[in-house]
Amino acid sequence: MAPTAEEPRPAVPYGTPESPRIAVRGEAHLEVDPEIARIGITVSARGTDRREALADLTRRNATAMDLVKSYGDAVERLETGAFSISPELTKHGRGERVRAYHGRVHLTAELTDFTALGELTTRLADLDLTRVDGPWWALRPDSPSHRQARQQAVREAVQRAREYAEALGTTLAALVELADIGAENAQAYPAAPGRAMRSMSFAGSTPEEAAPLDLEPERQHVYAQVNARFTMAPPEL
Repeated sequence: MAPTAEEPRPAVPYGTPESPRIAVRGEAHLEVDPEIARIGITVSARGTDRREALADLTRRNATAMDLVKSYGDAVERLETGAFSISPELTKHGRGERVRAYHGRVHLTAELTDFTALGELTTRLADLDLTRVDGPWWALRPDSPSHRQARQQAVREAVQRAREYAEALGTTLAALVELADIGAENAQAYPAAPGRAMRSMSFAGSTPEEAAPLDLEPERQHVYAQVNARFTMAPPEL
């Protein structure tokens, strides 16, 4: 049945001879310096007496946290993650006999001053029964680099569409649609491929104070992709 005058007409996905459409994809890839570095800190304690093991864990945890906090504004965030203290049972013999108690506290520190990063990781690794993992380099979620990549992807889409129109001897008329990849079907868009974040681990302690590590920040890759549809003036074919 033909649609009446009051009913909306269905959209024409490929345009019309009077108003042909161009569909293009705009892409951008930036390589920028990281803005933050995260390190994981695991403080451990072990003892045959539960209270002594817990007291040692509390003391070492406080020492590690005080050391991190002593770097002031260089540390943007310090968080305590999982805490555990568990018994280790003997492998032989009857009954539930406890051989030792193991305690662990996991901390996460986020730094913005990379000059202090090498010294802090070295001093943390020099503490008794303390493990340091990282660093993991990253950008902030609201980093200007993300906006720059998105804008560059849009400009690339416009340029590509203009080149197609010029190849037909015509010009662009109007923008019909601009969308992120996957926005039409609301499916999650997979993360763009990039280099894995570098990770190192250290465990203390050493007899003498170690020299600060020289850590080189890893460049970050920022990707953006958009779909764009334009109308153009009818070409003379």
